[in-house]
Order: sequence, then structure tokens, then C-alpha cells
Amino acid sequence: MKQILSRAVLCLSGFLMVAVNGTHYRMYGLPPYRSYFFPPVVHGSSMLPLPRHGALASPLHKPEEPRTLPVQKPRDTACKRQPMDLVFIIDSSRSVRPKEFEKVKTFLSEMIDTLDTGERATRVSVVNYASAVKIEFFLKTYFTKAEMKKAVSAITPLSTGTMTGLAIQTALEEAFTEASGARHASFQIPKVAIIVTDGRPQDGVEDIAARARASGIEIYAVGVDRADLRSLKLMASRPLDDHVFYVETYGVIEKLTSMFRLSLCGVDACALGKHDCEHACVPTALSYYCRCHDGYTLNLDNKTCSRIEEARGIAQTEDPCKCEALVAFQQKVNAYIESLTTKLDEATKKLQVYEQRQNGI
Repeated sequence: MKQILSRAVLCLSGFLMVAVNGTHYRMYGLPPYRSYFFPPVVHGSSMLPLPRHGALASPLHKPEEPRTLPVQKPRDTACKRQPMDLVFIIDSSRSVRPKEFEKVKTFLSEMIDTLDTGERATRVSVVNYASAVKIEFFLKTYFTKAEMKKAVSAITPLSTGTMTGLAIQTALEEAFTEASGARHASFQIPKVAIIVTDGRPQDGVEDIAARARASGIEIYAVGVDRADLRSLKLMASRPLDDHVFYVETYGVIEKLTSMFRLSLCGVDACALGKHDCEHACVPTALSYYCRCHDGYTLNLDNKTCSRIEEARGIAQTEDPCKCEALVAFQQKVNAYIESLTTKLDEATKKLQVYEQRQNGI
């Protein structure tokens, strides 16, 4: 009987020890562990328990595979829109200081970066002008951005004079020809000219610019600092709000790059209805313009249309006194501006003569 009771007590003691120690099983009679807390072992991003002597190992969970964050590849900043024949016409007269001219070259390089250039993509040419005109490279000369940017970095100023009209004529008659790399009209490749100048043209620009536009060249005029706004408007395509730009200094001309990028790479505003044209929207290489149906004329906002008879009636109902006063005021202002221009031209000529004497010419 005593043997049976002894065995029962022993079994009961063993059961109690197991209950107290939880999962940390140990044999009776062995010294207890000093601590039942063990630091984890770190494997990468997973923590695994440290195996303990005398303890039953619980099922181990397979560590999670390390997650790799997707790496976003740099986007190609080149414009993937319709190819074009693009000619830059840049003013390098004496008024453009060397550091300012470097800004112009930086602007050209950044513009080239935004284009999808190639023999079957956009082709680029640069016309440099002052009193003389020099085609730095033709549309057929280079087809890679690296070659174009290298050629741009080597451009030097031509110094005196601002013969903008002659530069437009050279672009029309030499740069935009098939012999120079321009595509035939049957390919319907847009022809675009971007003029950058900081002065007043010393020759006529209105007629030659009209000829260029009539031949299918879309002209953008960028004025810097002392540029003559009236001349810019005479050169640029319509609507003027989309084709005439002005910046205060060459130091901020690079900001125009983003604007031209939006225009060059933007979607067709006419196709998406992103325009305010009342009648018809006509897409261009970089923008659009509004056109009216037959019998209508475009209003001053360049978006809405009026019947020609109504437009004439409105013009006839205008107060003639107000119109005459406005015309008289404009004539006085124009006369004053012309006199100032004449004086400025005379002063410029005298300054050039003085500089030539100083240089021993």
C-alpha cells in the first residue's frame, strides 16, 4: 500500500512541476535555469527564438521572404509627339553679353533635351545672327542630342548689328529647304521657328515674316530685356498670346523650357476639346487657333465669332469722337516713339564710330 501511495505522490509532484514551468520542460532533480527569457536571434528582417537546452522546440515559422520595393526607372523626358523640323534663330549682337549668350546656349540645350530627335523624328537647326547671318548646323547635320548639344556649346557670338529680317529670310530660303534636311510637304511635318532676341530689328521683319508664315512655318518670338514688343508681334504666328513671350533677363530664359515642353509634348487640345473656340479649332505644331465659319469674323478675344454684318454694325455704332480721339492719341505716341528711336539709332551709330576709332579701325 505504501509503495502505491509513494508512486502516486511522485506522479502528482511531476505533474505539478510541469504545470508550473509551462512549456519549459525539465527533468526532476536537474538544477533550474537562472532565467527563462532569452534574447531573440535576428535573421534579416525576421526574429527567430534561440534554441534552449532541455526545452521542447515549438514549430518554427518559415521566415517571410524579404520584400523588394519596386524601383521606378527614370522616365524619358523626350517629347514623343509628332516629329517636326525645328529651327532656332538666335540673336548674338553686341547687346547680348557673353554670360547672357551662354544662358541662351543653355536654353537651346535644354530644349533639345525635351525633344525626340532623330532622322525620322524631330530635326533641329540653329541660325545665328547679328549684322550677318550664320547657319551653325542644318536640319540634316545631326540627329542625336549629344551631337546637337556639342555643336550648340561651340557657337560664338557674331557681335554688332541686329538684322532679324535677314535671319528670317535665311531660315526660310536656306534652313527650311529639302536640300538642308527639311522634309517634303507631302510628309506633313510641321515647320517651326523659335526666334530669341533682345533688341529692335535694324531691318524690316513684317513682310519676310509674313512670307515665312504663308509658306507654312509657325513662328514663336521670344523677347528678352530690351526687345521691341511690336516687332515680336509682327514676326510671330497667330494667336499672338500663344506665340509671343517675354522675359526680363537672360537669367530666367531657361524657365521658358518647361513652357515649350508643355506645348511640344502636350496632347491635341482640339481633339480633347480643351479650347474655347466657338466655331472651329485648328491645331498647330505647338498649340492651336480658332477659326470662324463662312460669313463670320473672329472677335478680338480670338475665340468667339460674329456675323460680318453684325461686326460692321457694331463698328458703325461706335462713338466717332471717341475713336478719333483714340487715333489722335495713338498717332502722337507713335510719333514720339519714332523720334526716340531715331535719336537712339543716331547715338548707336556714333558709339560704333567711337569704338572703331578706339580700336584703331
